[in-house]
Amino acid sequence: MISIRPVHLSDAAAVAELRRENRDHLAPWEPLRSDEHFTERGTAEVIANAIAGAEIGTGRSLVILDDGRITGQVQLNSIILGAFQSCSIAYWVDKRANGKGIATEAVRLAKGVAFGELGLHRIQGETLVHNTGSQKVLERNGFVRYGLAPSYLRIAGRWQDHALYQVINPDAE
Repeated sequence: MISIRPVHLSDAAAVAELRRENRDHLAPWEPLRSDEHFTERGTAEVIANAIAGAEIGTGRSLVILDDGRITGQVQLNSIILGAFQSCSIAYWVDKRANGKGIATEAVRLAKGVAFGELGLHRIQGETLVHNTGSQKVLERNGFVRYGLAPSYLRIAGRWQDHALYQVINPDAE
């Protein structure tokens, strides 16, 4: 059974180990990372920053659990309230979990947090133009491609174009 929950500092060792095991697998899809990022201490620092962001309402970092075992993460980033009521979503799963619907289910559950608990109006997802797997995850969750952002993020050491997706909360007033 797939579930999500807020990340805890006590998850640092498990997340760091999973990130190390997936370092090469995730490298083409992420910013360049220092060796420190993959240590328990570095991961604990990232988690502490995510928890601080949740406390002030600017983000939510969640672990993805497959039958209770951490198998990835999903983040609701750049939460903006007021007239915008929006956030951005990012996610990754263990290479051994690819193609099993785990990311799709985790995004569905995170959508529930964004639209339910947080009461947001919109979620944006950005993917590298050639990342069709991630695009399918978003599309299966009702996200619609609405644009292209040239040189949007520095991924794998270079500025790369991203396809922009969004989903609107059908219950938003």
